[in-house]
Amino acid sequence: MTTVLVVDDEFLVASVVTFALEDMGFRVLHASDGKKALEILHCETPALVISDYMMPVMNGVELARALKQNTKWSEVPIILMSGGHVDQAKRSSDLFDVILQKPFDIDTLTDTVAKFVNS
Repeated sequence: MTTVLVVDDEFLVASVVTFALEDMGFRVLHASDGKKALEILHCETPALVISDYMMPVMNGVELARALKQNTKWSEVPIILMSGGHVDQAKRSSDLFDVILQKPFDIDTLTDTVAKFVNS
């Protein structure tokens, strides 16, 4: 079973994304911030990371930098979800495979996930 890591401190967003991905047949892991995501990554390497931008402790850009600097995780695709910080995120767009603005259409997200995981 293919694993996807969802990193978001908003419980409702993480739950909706998790349910949609589980319906697609993915195993979904969840972390509420970038630091907790790194702890999970030390145990497992997912096929894809979906991260929020604004989170406590370590934001999405900091998490993406940490992934890209580690050879074990540098090839893992990263989808960034962002609300009001899309412009800031786009300044670091080289770190992300896709940037989606919140609120996003769940079908757009699941189609995007399918493209990366099934390619």
